[in-house]
Amino acid sequence: MWDQFFWAPLSVSFMLGTAVLGLFFGFRKKHARFPQNDLDTNLCSFSHKELEEATNGFNEELGKGCFGIVYKGIIQIGSGVQVAVKKLNCVIQDGEREFKTELNIIGRTHHKNLVHLVGYCDEGQQRSLVYEFLSNGTLASFLFGDEKPSWRQRMEIAYGVAKGLLYLHEECTAQTIHCDIKLQNILLDDNYNAQISDFGLVKLLMMNQSQTHTAIRGTKGYVSPEWFRNMAITTKVDVYSFGVVLLEIICCRRSVAMENNCEEKAILTDWVYDCYREGVLETVLDHKVDALEGEMKLEEAVMISLWCIQEDPSLRPKMRKVVQMLEGLVVVHAPPCPSPYNRVA
Repeated sequence: MWDQFFWAPLSVSFMLGTAVLGLFFGFRKKHARFPQNDLDTNLCSFSHKELEEATNGFNEELGKGCFGIVYKGIIQIGSGVQVAVKKLNCVIQDGEREFKTELNIIGRTHHKNLVHLVGYCDEGQQRSLVYEFLSNGTLASFLFGDEKPSWRQRMEIAYGVAKGLLYLHEECTAQTIHCDIKLQNILLDDNYNAQISDFGLVKLLMMNQSQTHTAIRGTKGYVSPEWFRNMAITTKVDVYSFGVVLLEIICCRRSVAMENNCEEKAILTDWVYDCYREGVLETVLDHKVDALEGEMKLEEAVMISLWCIQEDPSLRPKMRKVVQMLEGLVVVHAPPCPSPYNRVA
């Protein structure tokens, strides 16, 4: 009896002590492993010095965006591998958030129409993302170069972008809204296959969530109307941006072109709809392009884009239907005016 009386408080004390120590070390361990727990373990971790050497002192610039500059480099993994290193500007308030977002999302995505993330650097204030290098650059440089792509090439690129967005919206682990689909964020590999890049502005949705609210994101000319109206944001904002990109691919010109000194042609979406309504669609094409090449005809392609840029999000098709229309599996019906409230009859 005395033994029980003596050992009982000691047992309770020991159990409490063990629990406290377990919580303490568990808390420390959890925080110490925070980056590893949050990031895809298949990604390579590079030091800032390694990336500095790989890019020859961040010498050759490939492009820049609101969150940082992209440099060309060579990583010594066996034989040298060409990479594009996105050096994030962490002075920007959302820089760290963008860094974590890109790592978490791209590290878990695997699709031939999404750019592949090789690794990252997370060293103090130095944060970088290391992507595979795609030799043919951005879609913008390809479309607006001296030699215009063929009609078949244009439609194949558009189809690739649509497939990548379909994967983000419906097929990856967490439904993802890219929020910044534009020509500069679409890269081309050796075979001119389209790959969507720059996931810094994505907005993740929970599994049971179909819409969200967030501050305005994206790029002028590609931003859907609901961003300006304090409306819930859905995957339809990407559909709208894709519609603008599709028109740029069709016409090989920018969505906003004030330098033309022709007001009626300045806004691509408005001009193409006017040409469609008046039955003069051939005027939107580069004269060297044979619009009859390939299965997707000019009028069908334009109608798909006009459906995508409808002002009312509920009228825009989902990316799955867009893909089916591009494949010729779904009939493309005549679209209504995309912006009925902003046009004079």
